Amino acid sequence: MDQDAKQRSSVGVVGAGIQGICIALNLIKKGFDVTIIDRDEPGKSSASYGNAGHFSPYASLPLNRPDILIDVPAMLLSSNGPLALKWNYVPKMIPWFLKFIKNCTTKKMKYTAKYMHQILDLALPAYDELFQDIDVSGLVENKGIIYFWTDRDLKSRELEINLRKELGIEQKLLSPHEIHDLEPHIRKIYHGGVLYPSARHARNPGKIFLKLFELFLKRGGKFKKENVLKIDFSTNDKPIIKTNLSSYEFAKAVIACGAFSKKLTDQANEKIPLDTERGYHIHFKGHDHLLSRPVIFLNRGFGITPMEQGLRVVGTVEFGGLNNPLNKKRIANLANNAKYLFPELSEYCDEWLGFRPTLPDFLPVMGPSKNHKNLFYSFGHHHLGWTLGAISGKIISGMIAEEKTNLDLSPYSSLRFS
Repeated sequence: MDQDAKQRSSVGVVGAGIQGICIALNLIKKGFDVTIIDRDEPGKSSASYGNAGHFSPYASLPLNRPDILIDVPAMLLSSNGPLALKWNYVPKMIPWFLKFIKNCTTKKMKYTAKYMHQILDLALPAYDELFQDIDVSGLVENKGIIYFWTDRDLKSRELEINLRKELGIEQKLLSPHEIHDLEPHIRKIYHGGVLYPSARHARNPGKIFLKLFELFLKRGGKFKKENVLKIDFSTNDKPIIKTNLSSYEFAKAVIACGAFSKKLTDQANEKIPLDTERGYHIHFKGHDHLLSRPVIFLNRGFGITPMEQGLRVVGTVEFGGLNNPLNKKRIANLANNAKYLFPELSEYCDEWLGFRPTLPDFLPVMGPSKNHKNLFYSFGHHHLGWTLGAISGKIISGMIAEEKTNLDLSPYSSLRFS
């Protein structure tokens, strides 16, 4: 596409989360005229604000693993376990779970890991490009991330460690003594761990996000705080985005509204099995000095990140859709788990619930719609939406600009579900 055509080419992006903002910034760089539409203020209590703040280039191993099926019943029954189900949502989840189980083979797991690794490997350089244009000093730390576990959990770890080794991911196995040297304040309950030295973390994801949004506006991007109700198409297949207040015609459009994307893809007559993992966080204010870097306690499936707001405790996966209220039990579970590692913690604050858009094969959907050549998708990044924001933005903007790439993008296509 020549520069003049791009200059005149308008793109509407549905969703003002990290995916939408990164896509929009990359499109503006390429000369497109971009409008983001979202019913909420950017960054306000969304997953882009409430996530764990990890930049996790090592995290290519999916949840759909052969060994996970043995663990699921115990996880669901354990009161402090990492997995929960809202029983009123079970009937809706059954088709998704059946697809998930089909994906829990060694072959499928390795396929997902390979194609997650392809994009994760480029994730941090893509952020470095964006961060050249905003001031993130004091907001991003390069200290790695530690995972640790007790003996009971050793078998699963071997599988992960070996697969990451095959993919060439940098990891350093840690003895209990080494974990204590790196993070002396954690109660010594661990038997082993691993450090991912190339990982980084955000001291305040919401602040970084808002800086990116301000940059988008400064570069001429437009934002409409409106609720997108549907996307129609003109006679020449141009997308017309209809909101509660108006309707807008664009040359191309992108659906990047995370867990809320399914309503729109269903309307586009595409049956993408997107569902929601509900994640929680709380803060222990004024305790961020207890940790130097994020840690994840694998046996209980939760993590703690030192942030400006204090220690942010995140985790638990709850399958319960978008409409169920916040589950106080999951909040109490997070608080108890944090106090198990740091007995000196007292009262927590900021109960938060967010939605992770997840597909049963644990690969995102990135690419054009099956039925409309001018409609593009970028969602389903599950636990890695924050990590993959910048690289997704590069990939989708490249597709819209019809640029050539040496990446194999077919594994992310929505066609895999048709």
